[in-house]
Amino acid sequence: MITGLDHVVVLTGDITAASAAYQTLFARAPAWRNSGDGADRVLFTLDNTTLELMAPRGDDEAAQRVRSALATQGEGLASLCFRTSDIVRTHRRLDRLTLKPEPVIEVESRDAASGATLAWKRTRAATDATRGVRMFFLEREQERPVSVRTTPASITAMDHVVVSTADPERAAALYGARLGLDMVLDRSHPEWGRLMFFRCGDLVVEVTHRPGKAETDAPDRLRGICWRVADIDATHARLAAAGVDVSEIRTGRKPGTRVMTVRNGTCGVPTLLVQPSQGKGE
Repeated sequence: MITGLDHVVVLTGDITAASAAYQTLFARAPAWRNSGDGADRVLFTLDNTTLELMAPRGDDEAAQRVRSALATQGEGLASLCFRTSDIVRTHRRLDRLTLKPEPVIEVESRDAASGATLAWKRTRAATDATRGVRMFFLEREQERPVSVRTTPASITAMDHVVVSTADPERAAALYGARLGLDMVLDRSHPEWGRLMFFRCGDLVVEVTHRPGKAETDAPDRLRGICWRVADIDATHARLAAAGVDVSEIRTGRKPGTRVMTVRNGTCGVPTLLVQPSQGKGE
């Protein structure tokens, strides 16, 4: 059903500042700009997925919905959008699994700079059925243009997106049995709780649980993103020179990896950079 993570949406109150911040972080130019349906959007497409920045525009009903979501959650990760090869079949499956999908709609987007268009078909599951995480599903035949690298030591791809849960068993059932993602790791540790990794195309949905942090009926939350780099030393030097607040480089939990934390310039999204042990990237 799901072939990958098509994109994640990050809400922001200032699309210009957010776009500039992510261009600095990624060292890549925006691949798509669009205004419509009450929002300004800027997309950065990396090697395996897209980050969509969204800010409210205007005063119509659609803009008010975006503005309300921003007021409720603040800047940060707002939703996941999974890619599928057959949206009709996916819709039927979501319905059978009581995820209460909305009717499939056709959407078209026009790039403000080039005038090029992209079209896709989309549905959305009910948020109360997906444990509080907004989830969309889309089918598209056209590939988005990839964000052009502007300087060396750029971000190459997403490594994983993090979801926190108060009920790991129900979360495992949602992402594994119901959405059909392959669980590749299920590990518990007394210091940092339980980690579950679900393979989603060329990246991972990481579900985390820390005992005693919340009631079991509390909603799941999108927590952060880890991005891949090919040379973490070069990326660290580039970001530090650009005035981005970054941590020192340290050894990652996975053997052979090195990681660092980005402390600002991410629109409130907790952000980690990793140099994989096998060297995926540029």
